[in-house]
Amino acid sequence: MGTWYEFISQFGYVAIFGLLTLGIIGLPVPDEVLLTYLGYVTSIGKMSFTFTFLTALLGSVLGISISYYLGLKLGEPFIKKYGKRFFISERTFERAKRLFHKYGAFMLVISYFIPGIRHVAAYMSGITRYSFKRFALFAYTGAVFWVLLFLVIGNRLGVHWNVIFLFTRKYMWSMIVLLVVCIVFGTIYYRHRLRKQNVQEL
Repeated sequence: MGTWYEFISQFGYVAIFGLLTLGIIGLPVPDEVLLTYLGYVTSIGKMSFTFTFLTALLGSVLGISISYYLGLKLGEPFIKKYGKRFFISERTFERAKRLFHKYGAFMLVISYFIPGIRHVAAYMSGITRYSFKRFALFAYTGAVFWVLLFLVIGNRLGVHWNVIFLFTRKYMWSMIVLLVVCIVFGTIYYRHRLRKQNVQEL
């Protein structure tokens, strides 16, 4: 991991952008550990939390957009043939395929929190020619939650930021369930407010 430490130390925000882009595409970047470390760095004032968040978010958005485009243009045969070069095994691909067909757009939001799957969800969206507007809405929303969550945790943990690796492995599914509940209630609340506003306008 020393390599990406040094890369960030030397190139700052440019390194963050590049690492997150490559990590989302599928290269072996320890995304959650990286984000949590960055949160810690912001806690000691070496980097701006706002700029770190925006840079990491833009890198994630670019990475997942490139993955969508590759899936759209190259299709399933390419991923099956060359997926291993992007650290995507056939087993992971088939698992992501089942989840995507079962949960659709919702999968794009939670895929960030499932190691291995987030690298495939965008490819799957492109392969199935999923609407880019809907893809962007859900995938970019998921990126916001994902980046912000790990940055905040690292920021709050301070020097104990590396504890998050063990924490996420132990409680990942609990975090996913919590995220699902928040999204569901947020959607219900938003629709209720929208209907109430429409009634008042009438």
